[in-house]
Amino acid sequence: MFDQDVLDHVNAEHFDPAYHEQQNNLRGQAQGRGTTYFITLAESLDCVLRHYRRGGMIARFTDDKYLWADLEQTRAWREWQLLKLMIEKQLPVPSPVAAHVHHKGLYYTADIITQQIPAAQSLSMLLSSGDMTDALWRQLGKTIRRFHQQGIYHADLNAHNILIDDSEQFYLIDFDKGYLRKPSSAWQQSNLDRLQRSLQKLKDQNSNGFHFSLHHWGALLQAYSSGS
Repeated sequence: MFDQDVLDHVNAEHFDPAYHEQQNNLRGQAQGRGTTYFITLAESLDCVLRHYRRGGMIARFTDDKYLWADLEQTRAWREWQLLKLMIEKQLPVPSPVAAHVHHKGLYYTADIITQQIPAAQSLSMLLSSGDMTDALWRQLGKTIRRFHQQGIYHADLNAHNILIDDSEQFYLIDFDKGYLRKPSSAWQQSNLDRLQRSLQKLKDQNSNGFHFSLHHWGALLQAYSSGS
């Protein structure tokens, strides 16, 4: 599937990094759970190509295969639909460009291509290189609140999955396993706790080079709670 307003066609090779390298459309890559590739489509559209990979203990047995049920239950389909919904709700997320599911026997593999957020870096990168003002921490709190109010659950809310661009706009990315659910203080607090653990872990690993403190977290929570 693909956005026909952006591309006039798509096929399996569009999801192959080697193809983009041959076409001189591969601009770079980044390591996370797997490798994220930065590519250019349609001559000038900067995009991100991501192959779905397992995490946790199960990754020891199968790196990228998922049990097949039907197309609408695949990771790629569900993330595509969730991104479309969030864009309709005017939430700051990348636009989906194309998705690919390869079904074979009992299993499938999948990929997704999204538009790249221009001139953006992850929250983890920003805090590794310098401090962030209280005003920006409050803005981040308000941004997360917007998602939670709409019932958007990000299953892996951490400092690597939050971007900030050069106009100081925050975005959430990588909604693999994310879904829409009824707003509830229980899961919303758990989501915030996950982000705090992520930030504290990076702080512990880089005690002198990662700019995060309880004061910063307090600014985020204050804006999250009040909405202002």
